[in-house]
Amino acid sequence: KMRVKSQIRDMAAELIQTAAERVLKQADSMVPEFSAYEEFCGRFPYVETEDQLKGIDECLSNIASSIPMDRLICGDVGFGKTEVALRTAFVAVQSGKQVAIVTPTTLLSRQHFETFIERFKGFSFSIAQLSRLVTAKESKRVRDGLQNGEIDIVIGTHAVLSKSIEFRCLGLFIVDEEQHFG
Repeated sequence: KMRVKSQIRDMAAELIQTAAERVLKQADSMVPEFSAYEEFCGRFPYVETEDQLKGIDECLSNIASSIPMDRLICGDVGFGKTEVALRTAFVAVQSGKQVAIVTPTTLLSRQHFETFIERFKGFSFSIAQLSRLVTAKESKRVRDGLQNGEIDIVIGTHAVLSKSIEFRCLGLFIVDEEQHFG
């Protein structure tokens, strides 16, 4: 029991230290260009819920500040977590940053990829997918595109976390846990 208490104290101290270091770090401010952002938001085919709007506003407020964001969005199926991610990702790429989205399954990765492609249609941002379903040739193209900045958003499984992946200017990292990562 004493050993567990000691370990919990150590973990708490480490979390406090990490939070303190994050507050001291500087991040680039990412603010939407109003007309393009409004057009993007207008493509959402549903009426936003109060909780959804709150989540979007808090994320946008966080990325507009000069402190690195660390935010957890929780909600049941249909809450609109993907819309929060879409709008935050839009502001990030609009600000010249790259976005990485990691999912626990290839199926969810493909679903997000299709959703992002549809919602970003007509905007000049490049979106790619990276998972075991992507061919070796396409995977190399995606890795090269992330490194040289040709790809703005990458959506994939743990393949996005590979040591062979280098970003030119990663500004937002989204983990869609779906209760699989623990």
